[in-house]
Amino acid sequence: MTILLICALGGYLAGSIPFGLVLCYLFGYGDIRKIGSGNIGATNVLRTGNKWLALLTVILDALKAGLAAYVAYKVVPTTPIISFLGIPAPLNVVASLVAGTCGVLGHNFPIWLKFKGGKGVASAFGFILLTQPLVAMVAFGIWLLMAFTFRYSSLSALTAAAAMPVIAYFMCPPIYAIFYSALALLVIVRHHANIARLLKGQESKISFKKKA
Repeated sequence: MTILLICALGGYLAGSIPFGLVLCYLFGYGDIRKIGSGNIGATNVLRTGNKWLALLTVILDALKAGLAAYVAYKVVPTTPIISFLGIPAPLNVVASLVAGTCGVLGHNFPIWLKFKGGKGVASAFGFILLTQPLVAMVAFGIWLLMAFTFRYSSLSALTAAAAMPVIAYFMCPPIYAIFYSALALLVIVRHHANIARLLKGQESKISFKKKA
């Protein structure tokens, strides 16, 4: 239990680093929370017109939860086999999933920003990529298909998240499917405002044109 608590805290603190906010300040765009939707994630960073800055934000946001999971997997011993929600799994696997999940929670609710963070899409992707790469690639394929077809980042994320429990069920051991399903639910809940705008036809589309 102590090991899992340490992994949870470490993952949360890593996930709480607001890279979108930091990068926008460093590159002279000011407070990203005063631009577009006010979110600190990569989609809102893209609204500055700097696609490379948005890409860097995606990479760093993905890495923070993914690396937390990877470090926990490598550092924590594989034994003993423990039971999590009735499912047996090696200690390092559970520790990895706890650290990565808390990393996503840290991105969504960062302590440094009064618990007002992003929606966790990039962080969840990075976490899944470093724990089950094939599952992440299938989900990313769904995101790309929806993004290029409809040009709504939120709709793409929601579709990929909704598909995640099904993908995880068929492609992962049960312990992974449980954590991934929880992340999918978190992503959907965090997009509640986007869902309302989509239903009203008021959601902003992805734009790759640089603003003046």
